[in-house]
Amino acid sequence: MKNENLVPKVRFKGFSDPWEQRKLKLLADFSKGAGYSKNDIIDQGTPVILYGRLYTNYQVNITTIKDAFVKVRPGSVFSECNDVIVPASGETAEDIARASHVCISGAVLGGDLNIIKPKIDIIDSSFLALCISNGQQNKELVKRAQGKSIVHLHNSDLKQVVLKYPNKTNQSMIAHIFDKTDRLIAANEDKLEQLKTLKKLMMQKIFSQEWRFKGFTDPWEQRKLKWFLRVSKWQIARNNLNE
Repeated sequence: MKNENLVPKVRFKGFSDPWEQRKLKLLADFSKGAGYSKNDIIDQGTPVILYGRLYTNYQVNITTIKDAFVKVRPGSVFSECNDVIVPASGETAEDIARASHVCISGAVLGGDLNIIKPKIDIIDSSFLALCISNGQQNKELVKRAQGKSIVHLHNSDLKQVVLKYPNKTNQSMIAHIFDKTDRLIAANEDKLEQLKTLKKLMMQKIFSQEWRFKGFTDPWEQRKLKWFLRVSKWQIARNNLNE
């Protein structure tokens, strides 16, 4: 008899097998980043990922790093493609329970990062990052986060997470649809910013009279606002008399 909790109601066509369920410690290896803080960031050098990036510039899939570089020191830890990173500390339990899939190798990983290396023949890294950030696993990690003013999450906590997952092909399809949606959102956010910039330019040009609509050449009139208030009162009084 199938466990109903492992058979999603909404499935991609062609998938009907129940999902599997295991503790994450059986599906991945774990390590930590080393050193570095925002004070180490320079204009050029080796790309670096600090835990703060997951709060200020969160991405499910980190494909490029163009805004943070460091000079490499001995003992540095470097990313490998398909790593999944989770902050080790943060201000709230909800903030800390998030993960990103690092799609590039050779980036320095800062010291306040937990690193998960999933067994890629079983677990898709993007799928795992999505589960940790959004699924039941997220709620489980929120409960495990410890601390008051600063909360902490350790690899020992991550190892105990119970992961529910379908076969690798299905995982990749799920990850792909969310990645495609994120890209669509980002593209529309860019369009929104462009429209805001265009609106600001139009406001400046039209109200300075640098730009005019075709067919309009007469100069604009100029009066103090109190004149319009006086005219409005006169019109109201006239309307009352007509009634």
